Amino acid sequence: MQPDHPLVAAIPVRNEAERIGPCLLALARQHAARLSHVVLLLNNCTDATFANVTALGSRLPFALHVVERTYPPATAHAGTARRAAMTHAAERAGPEGIVFTTDADAVVAPDWLARTLAAFARGADAVCGRALIDPVEAARLPACLHDDDRAETAYATMLDRIHDLADPDPHDPWPRHVEHSGASIAVRVGLYHRAGGIPAVPLGEDRGFLAALRRVDAAIRHAPDVWVSVSGRIAGRARGGMADTMARRLIRQDEMLDASLEPAMTCLHRAQARAALRQLWGQPVRHGPWRARAEKLARQLMVPSATLIKTCAEPFFGLAWDRLEAASPLLRRRPVRRAGLVAEHRQAARIVLRLLHAQDPVLPVLDG
Repeated sequence: MQPDHPLVAAIPVRNEAERIGPCLLALARQHAARLSHVVLLLNNCTDATFANVTALGSRLPFALHVVERTYPPATAHAGTARRAAMTHAAERAGPEGIVFTTDADAVVAPDWLARTLAAFARGADAVCGRALIDPVEAARLPACLHDDDRAETAYATMLDRIHDLADPDPHDPWPRHVEHSGASIAVRVGLYHRAGGIPAVPLGEDRGFLAALRRVDAAIRHAPDVWVSVSGRIAGRARGGMADTMARRLIRQDEMLDASLEPAMTCLHRAQARAALRQLWGQPVRHGPWRARAEKLARQLMVPSATLIKTCAEPFFGLAWDRLEAASPLLRRRPVRRAGLVAEHRQAARIVLRLLHAQDPVLPVLDG
């Protein structure tokens, strides 16, 4: 169902003369929903991107707005470009609108808009879709890259299942996925501004934005039925992005897994601590049994009780958790070596089984 408020897409573009056409045409061929505007932020383009976009504009069912920018080398990166594109899109969408973002080398699925809007209709403030490598281009990549990706994704999914069981999120029920790709993110304009917008960082602006949304308690849905197809090129436009990762792994397998992954037991402690803090933060009482529970959790997390109690006064749970997570040595991020992936995956599977069979999987048992 097409909502009454504007739907605007924002796309950062850098030298995508060949791929911007398929990207825009896929947005034009959406089923059961339609964008009102698309904002293209041409970032330091030196090829025929502008000419190709201009030639295509009259064939599109939405208003196309092209913004050209030439940034100095230090800021000519995806974070700057996506932030500018999203800011322009948010202005056009208005306070009640929804802003979508994808990549210039991405081809969204025909039901990308409709399925994303369905997630919003179920109460989401932001929706993350999956980014799948184009099957034709994926077939050209060595099997070792696919094997590494499957193993890492399977482990990431297992860790996410631990979080789902120990600290359920009613807005993001299982099944869900674990991706935070700028190739498919949509957000209500009000929440976009509350989170402070896309961070203008050289790398990981998409993950940084989702972290900012969590800090202000946005309802984020990782919708498994929302997806886009992206290129499988190893010469990318963004330093440190997926293309760079694949190019590096073609030469040598990474010693460490993705920085977002951690040992299974640490993941369990993190999920249980988050669930315990959520129970405390949501209670107005700050004395008696509440204080005893707070002091016990503080001891378990090895932080002063005053620190934990202070975090419970934060206006958003996400911000309270962010502060407590940073303060606790028990929750310090530890990387996982690829050589240890099989053992950690087995440990994670055992934890999931334990949580599935527990009478109260949300019960915090940090020392269990």
